[in-house]
Amino acid sequence: MKKHANIPIFIPHLGCPNDCVFCNQRSISGHMSFDESKVRFEIEEALSSIEKIGEIEEVEIAFFGGSFTGIDRSLMVYLLETAHDYITAGRVDSIRLSTRPDYISEEILDILEKYGVRTIELGLQSMCDDVLLKSKRGHDSICAERACKMIKERGFSLIGQMMIGLPGSDAQKELETARKTCSLGADGARIYPTVIFYNTELCEMAKRGEYQPLTNEDAVMRSKEVIKLLDKNGVPCIRVGLCASENLSSDEEVYGGANHSAIGELAMGEVFYDKMCALLEELSDEGEKNVVFFVPKGATSKAVGQKKRNINRIKDKYFVKKHIKSVKILEKNELIGYNIKMEF
Repeated sequence: MKKHANIPIFIPHLGCPNDCVFCNQRSISGHMSFDESKVRFEIEEALSSIEKIGEIEEVEIAFFGGSFTGIDRSLMVYLLETAHDYITAGRVDSIRLSTRPDYISEEILDILEKYGVRTIELGLQSMCDDVLLKSKRGHDSICAERACKMIKERGFSLIGQMMIGLPGSDAQKELETARKTCSLGADGARIYPTVIFYNTELCEMAKRGEYQPLTNEDAVMRSKEVIKLLDKNGVPCIRVGLCASENLSSDEEVYGGANHSAIGELAMGEVFYDKMCALLEELSDEGEKNVVFFVPKGATSKAVGQKKRNINRIKDKYFVKKHIKSVKILEKNELIGYNIKMEF
């Protein structure tokens, strides 16, 4: 697998006149303003670091933070031209961007194709109309389905972004969103447990008792089930939780909700725990055993769990029941995703 690097360019709340109840893009991106004159400097600075590493095989400029295809057309084209210059020079391989379903059209896709955009991340958030309405998302699920189909038909890579714990949502509605995302041909997904930022309508709803914030445990367990469904359908979950920024966990920025710094690692760890337990349940109760679990490369920390949480739970649950003397977790290069093997 190629080693990949993103050069993120954050465009906070530009191009989006809509005010979703959960949205405060300035807090989410950690940027209070946007200066287009600094874009080349940011790219050059990132490239200098990447080129020093010398092991990265694929580099992508990623426009995140706002609804990219809804910003002023001249600014959008300027940013795409800037990024495309680096593709032409052979220093960057492709462009990635995030946007809303209602800002996708054939005209927009023509422009994106012209400038070498490869991946479009679509902020679906939910595929359930009642959740979209209560979140004041500004579009319905039919619009989202249409945008997904257009993107895939034009040959772009599609990443579906969804949220856990929106107003009116529950675990089953989130699984339904994941199912639809898979059925529409998504090449990957991001899961964002809802964080309540100050200066949002959701914050006021929570203060009035009209919205119950997600606990970290709820977010982990509900995200876990979504990850398992995505994995079953061959759609990789590329991230759980917001990207870290210096303001993200500040009491001045966040009122509540699922804002654990390792929310993704915790959720993915639960997937591995469930898979290990399923294999252990099949073991005979007879005879002493030394158990070894093999996991994909780089997955050891998730499988072990934070502070050896998974190992300790396995010991408590199975060591006496299954006459296990020890358990180890090792990596195998040929394993991918959440596939694991057990030997004893």
